Amino acid sequence: MSEMDGRVALITGASSGIGAATARAFAAKGAKVALAARREDQLADLASEISQAGGDATYVKTDVSAADQVQRMVTHTIETFGRLDFCVNNAGVEGELASIVDFAEEEFDRVLAINLKGTFLSMKYEARAMLEGGHGGAIVNVGSVNSFLGFGGGSAYATSKHGQVGLTTSVSAELASQGIRVNLVCPGITDTPMHRRIRGVIGDDAFDNILQGRVHQKRAAQPEEIAATIVFLCSDDASYVTGTTLTPDGGMTLTL
Repeated sequence: MSEMDGRVALITGASSGIGAATARAFAAKGAKVALAARREDQLADLASEISQAGGDATYVKTDVSAADQVQRMVTHTIETFGRLDFCVNNAGVEGELASIVDFAEEEFDRVLAINLKGTFLSMKYEARAMLEGGHGGAIVNVGSVNSFLGFGGGSAYATSKHGQVGLTTSVSAELASQGIRVNLVCPGITDTPMHRRIRGVIGDDAFDNILQGRVHQKRAAQPEEIAATIVFLCSDDASYVTGTTLTPDGGMTLTL
């Protein structure tokens, strides 16, 4: 029997990429999973896939930048499964790439609303539910190597991801004494729809130059590799890990 049997994981941004891989990984460990994202059709497909494989899944369409929708997401999870043990705040957008002199204020606000405010709102309502449940738990926020590294044209994205570091460490300090651990996973280049979109913007040659010049392992991660890191941080094996970051990036941030 897995330590996660009967426990409940809530994953935002679960419709594709790292979020979907994480949902599958939790389900494989015996956890019940609540899936949240804006693309309801893809959530329904994933929930059906997990159920057909013998798992237990529910889903709720959610825009994490809207407080009422985040609150509904958490309420739906509790009403469906009766508890909340693990939360993975993965929802995010890359936003437009543009010089600071041309970057639209509205686009800057949109990226921060989803990536940073969305993480704040998710933790606010998730932590409240966990504290009321009295079981403790673990929260994992999903950042990026751009939580540490800026890049030209990515001022909104990098700012939103840098902000998640402060959110994670602050909330960990608040909740650790009450049995809730909070950590940040900062993936490097990962083969997801988001990164394929970025590749399409900057071009295959430029993207491959980054892989070959910056990434020690000379390849992109698969979403399942990042999911394994997230599930580890929620497991009992990580019982003394909180307020920190894990950076599964193939060595990217170690290269000068």
